[in-house]
Amino acid sequence: MTEETFADKLAVVTGGGSGMGRELVRQLAAQGCSVAACDWNAESIARAVAAARPAARPGVLVTGHACDVCDEAQVLRSRDELLAEHASDHVDLVFSNAGIGGGGSFVNDSREEWERTFAVDWWGVYYCARAFLPLLIASGDGVLVNTSSVNGLWASLGPGMPNTAYATAKFAVRGFSEALIEDLRTNAPGVRVAVVMPGHVGTDIVANSLRARGLPEPAQMSEAQLEDLIPANARAGLIGAGLLPTGASPEQVRGFLARAATDFRDKAPVTAAEAATVILDGVRSGAWRILIGEDARMIDAAVRAKPEAAYDYAELFGAAAQKPTGGASDG
Repeated sequence: MTEETFADKLAVVTGGGSGMGRELVRQLAAQGCSVAACDWNAESIARAVAAARPAARPGVLVTGHACDVCDEAQVLRSRDELLAEHASDHVDLVFSNAGIGGGGSFVNDSREEWERTFAVDWWGVYYCARAFLPLLIASGDGVLVNTSSVNGLWASLGPGMPNTAYATAKFAVRGFSEALIEDLRTNAPGVRVAVVMPGHVGTDIVANSLRARGLPEPAQMSEAQLEDLIPANARAGLIGAGLLPTGASPEQVRGFLARAATDFRDKAPVTAAEAATVILDGVRSGAWRILIGEDARMIDAAVRAKPEAAYDYAELFGAAAQKPTGGASDG
């Protein structure tokens, strides 16, 4: 397979308005692939499309589509819309990349928040697979690329940091994708599947997750919103970790939230552009399992080596520190 693999093809990218999705749109267009970029935020998707067009090869069409992937009617509407705009009866690649965080605690967080996170991160992948699989089959050489996470390997963020809604959805995405390998091989041999499992990649998922919950920027949050977002037990944990001072004022909490969002994006070990390159290289090479980042490779190796120690953090990471991490990934 060559660098021309994506030329003259049509790709659909969900979550295309920011982060890895925006970079996938940009890099695909630069490699000669027409792209239909989808995102729930219409302004973000318009900016992503405008940014991708200058570097696009001649003849490449990049379109933007506002779509909340956890609403099947919107997914189907966007599918019909993009087929019309691209004058196509098939698609060649679908990157189900949209995702948000939230609903960390099944015990304490609201059911509404938990189910919203699960809906975007799992049902969005499912609805897109249902909507686009016939079009991938029609391509004759289709690829479905589903974004799971390191939290599809390991269902925690560490001590005192449950991550239940996101991890549950990402385990589902991973299992669904792996189950499709034999299903597609048997029943739709012209389509293959790949599952992406990023570690910490520099994206706007923290800020986007807040917006998806209808919250304003941290500087504009009311004290009630701050209390709902970081309740007393969570504040105690942040104070204990030295991330907030004892008796933190609302202004100090707002500052912490703003820093957390920007630091997650700007201080990540892997940039969104680097992650998109890894994904496209993996798809081009025919990989079905694409891990991104040394943290993902380390956790993958550690959990495989000692599954019973997965949530005994001292033992898990003690074992991981003694293991080389370079060869743990298939991607």
